[in-house]
Amino acid sequence: MPQRSQAKAEDDDIQHFLSRHAPFDQMAARHRHLLAESAEVLQAATGEALLRPGDGRVTALYIVMAGQVEGIRESASDDALRLGPGECFPLGALLGERATRTEYRAAGDLRYLRLNHDGFVRLFKESQVFRDYCIRGVSSLLEQVQHHIQAAALQNMGAETTFDTELGRLVHMDPVSCPPRTSIRDAVQLMHRNKVGSIVVVDDQHRPAGIFTLHDLRARIADHGDLDGTIETAMTPNPQALSEEALAFEAVMLMAQRHIRHIIVTTGGRLAGVISERDLFALQRINVVHIMRTLSDAPTVQAVVTARSGIGHLIEGMMAHGAAVGQITRIITLLNDRTTHRVIDLCSAEHEVPAAFSWLSFGSEGRGEQTLVTDQDNGILFNACGDDAEAIRQRFLPFARAVNEALDRCGFPLCKGNVMASNPKLCLSVEEWHRAFYGIIDSQTPENLLRSSIYFDLRCLYGDEGPVQALQRDVLEKASKTSLFLHMMAGNTLRNRPPLGFLRDFVTERSKEAGGDTLDLKLRGTAPFVDAARLLSLEGGLTETNTMDRFQAIADAGLASRGDVEAWAESFAFIQMIRMRHNLEQARQGQTMNNRLDPDELNPMDRHILKEAFKQCRGLQKKIEVRYQVQ
Repeated sequence: MPQRSQAKAEDDDIQHFLSRHAPFDQMAARHRHLLAESAEVLQAATGEALLRPGDGRVTALYIVMAGQVEGIRESASDDALRLGPGECFPLGALLGERATRTEYRAAGDLRYLRLNHDGFVRLFKESQVFRDYCIRGVSSLLEQVQHHIQAAALQNMGAETTFDTELGRLVHMDPVSCPPRTSIRDAVQLMHRNKVGSIVVVDDQHRPAGIFTLHDLRARIADHGDLDGTIETAMTPNPQALSEEALAFEAVMLMAQRHIRHIIVTTGGRLAGVISERDLFALQRINVVHIMRTLSDAPTVQAVVTARSGIGHLIEGMMAHGAAVGQITRIITLLNDRTTHRVIDLCSAEHEVPAAFSWLSFGSEGRGEQTLVTDQDNGILFNACGDDAEAIRQRFLPFARAVNEALDRCGFPLCKGNVMASNPKLCLSVEEWHRAFYGIIDSQTPENLLRSSIYFDLRCLYGDEGPVQALQRDVLEKASKTSLFLHMMAGNTLRNRPPLGFLRDFVTERSKEAGGDTLDLKLRGTAPFVDAARLLSLEGGLTETNTMDRFQAIADAGLASRGDVEAWAESFAFIQMIRMRHNLEQARQGQTMNNRLDPDELNPMDRHILKEAFKQCRGLQKKIEVRYQVQ
């Protein structure tokens, strides 16, 4: 057994160590003191065994203070664990009151804490932070990180309402309503007396049948000025409605997508209230619906550029309001989609559009998970209608080039790999796109495998969705049945390994872009999760393109266990959050945004969770290796 280093380490020495590592840094000082009193500091030499499966029921918790511990699992197919300062083991065995299934050895000179069973039990009972970590692991730390980000952002925003607030809590007055046979004049008088901008038309069961707003009133007067007809002739029928349990974020998305200012709130299908744009954003200086409307009405490309200037502040505000990373990326994608829509409309007015077409988005925009740093990945699908596809393509290219250049002005840099609609190879007829995808699947060249990591995240952003959906169905069916393509794609999926070090927590790379040793949070952080989710989705013929949606569908289809999928999704979301927070900080300092981060800039909790996220990534890639028999 390892030899005791000193009879007892000084209490302040242990506490200083604990205050620098999660979850101990979040514990009350008295609980850290309790841990220090109950633990002893030990040392071990290289290769010395700390704990073996044959030692019987585990009776202590081990916490690495300096050096590293190697954990060798019983299954030869599993990778060895590497535990560094601040990490503890074996929690599962200790909580289960059983022997460990892993042999733990010192990987070099080691200094560690050994918390005895009685001390562990007492700390488990008294410290909520420690208990949550023992039971829920990294998930409990993720919640703390989210709370810290929200609190920090709220200091800047001065707001209180969160995007996770249920709509029922935002309804502060009885809704103004009337039956369908009410005259328009009487309905308007009701609105005036109650000082509201809308009135809900309800049936005998008090279920919403329509809505009439001040916008509808202005349109009515502009048309013919008749206010004596019934409200059912002037209302908007089948109005957008959400239940009172729905979240504010859902209302935000619905308003932005449908270009509306009011959402009806229901309970059991009956009218419960009305939420207006003003209700949702009264405490925000800039809101997504306002930016969406400004983008949609922009008369020039320069006006689009100006409208986008508030997006950084909007994202910071969303963090302050408790929005999850998935919600934020959906909002960014929604705004980017609206930008592209408006740019295409403006360019269409100045350039010839020779045929019906669909504007395709690939990559992160195709997945609906863009962050603040993104370039262009797009294409055009057009209907040749028996005409010469090459002739139509040549007429499309000037228009496509104008759109690409305008998007570049709007903050979407031209793709260095030329994955853009102005590339003749990506401006294709329906038949040509089918042949292109079939060629990627049938010919597993390095270039085609690289294309698969971009083109298979396909979405119709503008134009007719029908031909695009038909293309997706055919491609999914063929890909799911082509085992060699899936095998080769699996190998391609493993090309970017998570940056976990053997001697250090992280393996960094020197970057001219970032000016030092950094991690690439996209290439080695989010990309491996994205690639694995795409691969499993193609195997299962799943239609989802968003990575989080793909993970859910993968679990539903039984392609992976729900526990594994939840861990992958949490890890992916955390890396996205770190990446987005890094970009916002760069923007605040006037720096060019990029995906490279110096891990030494992270606080102990973030470093700990990021390392755990990379471990989940490594475990996911191990499963890919085994599943597709990749050597």
